[in-house]
Formats: sequence, C-alpha cells, structure tokens
Amino acid sequence: MEDNQKKKAQQPEATIDFGAIWGAILKYKKLYYKTLGVAFVLALIIGFSLPKTYNCKILLAPETGGGSSNLGGLAALASSFGVSVGAGGQGGDAITPNVYPELMKSVDFKTSLFPIKVKQKKDKKTMTYYDYLKYEWRVPWWEDLFGLTAPKPIKDTLVNTFELTPEQARIAGLAIKNVECKIDKKTNLISIEVRAQDPYVAAQLADSVKNRLQDFLTGYRTKKARYDLDYALKLNRQAKKDYERARLLYSEYVDANQEIYLLSAMQKQNDLENEMQLQYNNYTATSAQVLTAQAKVQETTPSFTTVQSATVPLGPSGPKKELIMIVCLFLAALGTTIYVLSKEKQLKPLLGLS
Repeated sequence: MEDNQKKKAQQPEATIDFGAIWGAILKYKKLYYKTLGVAFVLALIIGFSLPKTYNCKILLAPETGGGSSNLGGLAALASSFGVSVGAGGQGGDAITPNVYPELMKSVDFKTSLFPIKVKQKKDKKTMTYYDYLKYEWRVPWWEDLFGLTAPKPIKDTLVNTFELTPEQARIAGLAIKNVECKIDKKTNLISIEVRAQDPYVAAQLADSVKNRLQDFLTGYRTKKARYDLDYALKLNRQAKKDYERARLLYSEYVDANQEIYLLSAMQKQNDLENEMQLQYNNYTATSAQVLTAQAKVQETTPSFTTVQSATVPLGPSGPKKELIMIVCLFLAALGTTIYVLSKEKQLKPLLGLS
C-alpha cells in the first residue's frame, strides 16, 4: 500500500499549459477562418429562410366573486316569491383560471378557431383561419424539401371532433402552437399571446381568441345551469297551460250556473275553484324556479376585464437573426477548438485527465 502511495506521489500532476493551448489555436487559425465562415453563411441561410412572425398579446383580468353582484333585479324579483337566489352558489367556481391553458389545448377549443375570419394586410378578401394555415402559412424550404409539411391529398370534410382527418389534426396542432395562454399566479392576470406571419392576422386572431375563450368558458361553465333553466321553463310553460285550462273551466262553469243554487252545483264550483287555485300556486312556484335558474346562469357566467387590448404589432418578433448568428458562430468555434486541442493533445490536460 505504501508503494502505491509512493507511485502516485511520483506521478506528475496534469497541468494546464495555456501558452500551448493558445499556440495550438493560432496554428490552426486558417481552419477557424473556414469553419467560422461556413457558420456565418449557414446562419444567414437559416435566418433568411425562416418566415417572419408577429406576436400580439392581450391581458385579461377575470372578475372574481362569481356573478352574485350582477343578480340584482333577478334576485329581488325571486325574493318576492319567497325564493332565495345565490345563497347556495357562493362556493368556488367549477373552473378556475388556472385550468384555462389546458382548456385551450382541448380539441373542441382548437377546432373552434377554424371558422374565424382573418384578412392579411395584402389581401382584400377575408378567409377562415383554417384556410390561412393551410394555404398561406409559410415554412422553411428544408421542410418542403423533405416533405415534412406536404399537403395531404384528402378532401376537406365537416369537422368532427370525435374523429379528425389527418389534415384537420395537423391544422389543429399548428393552430394551438400559435396561441399561448398563461396565468400570472401573483396578479391573476390571463395573458393570451398569438403568433402569425402577418401583423393584421395576429391582431385579428388575438381579439377573436379572447372572445372564443369567453364564449367557450361560458358554455362550459353554464352547461348545467342552462340545462336546469330549460327544464324550469318547460315546467313553467306546462304549469301555465294547466292554470289557464283550469281557469277557463271555472269561468265557463260559473257563467253557466249563475241562477242555480243546488248544493251539488255549489260543490262543483268550489272544486273547480280549488283546482284553479292549485294550478295557480303551481304556476307561481315554477315561475320562481325560472327566476332562480336564470339567476344561476348569470351567476356562473364568467366575465373578464380587458387590461390590454389587441393592437397590430409594429415589427416582427422573429426570427431572431442575431441570436441565430451568435449560436452558430459559438458552436463552430467550440467544435473547432475541441478538434484542435484533441489533435494537439491539449484536450486531456484541459479537462484534468491524465
């Protein structure tokens, strides 16, 4: 064991000779000129091959506290029938803003963007966002060269969210890549950022996505409340018909038996009057249920305050040609340096290897 320690002590430690490293780099300076030149040209090709993109950002602030503050007249009117509105709905919302980004990734929301009408700055006619992505969206030449985005020879059909065609699935994936939703947990602000290859399309789409998000969430969150409202309206309409029929029977009987004082006739009149009153009470109760259901729909309807509206971007957001240039030159210099130091046997000392 002592012999091994002596051998280790006798072995010279690997030292870094920066002079030798710099000398090796200067020795291959022509190689650096070539590789950096190639990297420079490659960066230019990549930078100018990528289509320009424009970003438009919208900021929304979701209004808290449900819709209880908006119930107003409905709650007051319902209370006149002895019905308390909103007392049971003060709990948490079914869908919080934290899940909005996940909802926007759903197939239903992605396909809901297809029929949005957009118009490029150079065009006079509008087109659907689906057609814009299919026919106007430009891709780098290498994607076309290798057929990565070749159009599928499939005739367009109606959108069936249960089973999308390959082309519809491709367009849906491209659509959601261009729409990003973020939630700031500190301020609770909703950020919607839309990317397009035309500044006008970016602004139009951002405004439409905001409206689609609100409509989508409204339909999603009020689904049960609207179902309850439809059911209450159905009961109310039937109760109204029953009351009107009972009232008609009572009035006809009273008119036909005004001069009759038989006990049986009076008993029949009382029965008809009681039936009419019963139907009226039922009609009144279902009317209160309708008011409650309407108030519940209003209560569960989400609302937003626009903090930053959509505006046409003044300049492109990408591609970042300077960053592409820096990355390409850095990788070329790094790769060349590793090759040079390895060939001059200076790489292992630099890495601390014996």
